[in-house]
Amino acid sequence: MNQTTLWVEGMTCQHCAQTVQHALSLLDGVRQVEVRLSDKKAILHHALPIDTMLAVRALEQEGYKAGLLS
Repeated sequence: MNQTTLWVEGMTCQHCAQTVQHALSLLDGVRQVEVRLSDKKAILHHALPIDTMLAVRALEQEGYKAGLLS
């Protein structure tokens, strides 16, 4: 299983974390999403490579800024 970590700016509460988790879980190939509100990170677990720009755009559509950490 592969892992991709994104930084997410703008998450301030548990509702925000749920929104981020839902948006990322809809992406093709994503099996699981962990959102760490205190660290402002989202960790995507996926079997195949994913397009990280699609993940960033999905979060931007929800009103957050995001970028690739690893």
